[in-house]
Amino acid sequence: MKRAPAKALSLFDSTCIIVGIIIGAGIYETTPTVAACMGGWGGVMGVWLVGGLLALCGALCYAELATAYPHQGGDYVYLNRAYGPWAGFLFGWSQLAIIRPGDIALMAFVFARYAATLYAPFPGIGTFYAAGAVVALTAINMLGVRESKWTQDVLTVIKIAGLLFIVVAGLLAPGVREVPRLGGFSGDGLRLAMILVLFTYGGWNEMAYVAAEIKNPQKNILRSLVLGTVAVAVLYLLINGAFLHALGFEGMAASEAVAVDAVATVMPESATKWIGIIICISALGAVNGLVFTGARISYAMGTGHRVFQTLGKWHPRFGTPVAALVVQGALSLGIVLLAGSFIDTILYSAPAVWLFFLATGLALFRLRKRDAATRRPYKVLAYPFIPTLFCAACAFMLFSSATYAFSENPVGLLVLLSVMLSGMVLCGLSARRRG
Repeated sequence: MKRAPAKALSLFDSTCIIVGIIIGAGIYETTPTVAACMGGWGGVMGVWLVGGLLALCGALCYAELATAYPHQGGDYVYLNRAYGPWAGFLFGWSQLAIIRPGDIALMAFVFARYAATLYAPFPGIGTFYAAGAVVALTAINMLGVRESKWTQDVLTVIKIAGLLFIVVAGLLAPGVREVPRLGGFSGDGLRLAMILVLFTYGGWNEMAYVAAEIKNPQKNILRSLVLGTVAVAVLYLLINGAFLHALGFEGMAASEAVAVDAVATVMPESATKWIGIIICISALGAVNGLVFTGARISYAMGTGHRVFQTLGKWHPRFGTPVAALVVQGALSLGIVLLAGSFIDTILYSAPAVWLFFLATGLALFRLRKRDAATRRPYKVLAYPFIPTLFCAACAFMLFSSATYAFSENPVGLLVLLSVMLSGMVLCGLSARRRG
């Protein structure tokens, strides 16, 4: 008997997926660099606030699309309807081939790096930890939606508690005596800061990929998108304020382990251990969420393109897209085993991410006209201002990330372009087979 996605995700489950994916390890890794780019207290808090507002604008746009088209695949569905099968295929291929496995491997390496500081019985244990995380969480997601969502809920609750622990510790610190500076920043500094901040906010759109599995989607999609994004923005502002209070601007900008340094001001002997545990749990939560939602993109692509039809099957016993999970896990595991160290996917994947965000934002305008008869349980506030602002931000980030990647990581950019071009070739083959 052919199975299809069942509505098994509550509002709490959906919000935990968003929060769990957004809050990975980025907030612990990027904050010192962002601070150095912004030049002062005001710049630091301002750029994180702007990032949260832009993420909220995007969430509102996706809420309209997801409630109008509550199907698996998110952007794949919207791009397919707005521009044709080639656009959805290119998005799905990019996610399957490089973006999603790279993000999963990135978070797995972060987990491994901090796990190795807690227990390293032999050299090279980091690769073992990273591979183990990918295999274990992929297996849990294969077993059933209930197992994967409970895993996500538990990890998300623990990681939020850990983040609040760091905030409280930072605010209880004696503080550094310095006059807060509004600071100054250059154009290049602002560009890099925005790339890092919006990467750290990345994941607010993940709910759209599992829209077909959400209970009461007309209401809960919007609620989870807004609740998750706002909650993360508040937490990010709180933790940056705690870092600034505990270390001062100069100390925060120069820190190589900002969370450890902040907590060490009140718990000098155990800070490294506790922060290691918190970041391990945080990274695992991000890996699980990325595995869960990423497989739904591949599943949706498999249902629409014969070239990948094996991925478009819902397992009759487990009730999950097992084939899509296996392929995604294998690609992620390949990156872990071949690279064997922390993978910086931000620069080479950012241009593709922002290209598809921009295309989806523009699809909102196009689908309002083309599918005017389609019922929209939610329409984005302040239309067309908020969608226009979101699209403008995406265009700025596309240009900024592409030019920065070209200057700092041209090889990675060439790899990305090669993957995109190969996707166009595969799309042509898929169209010929359909014909």
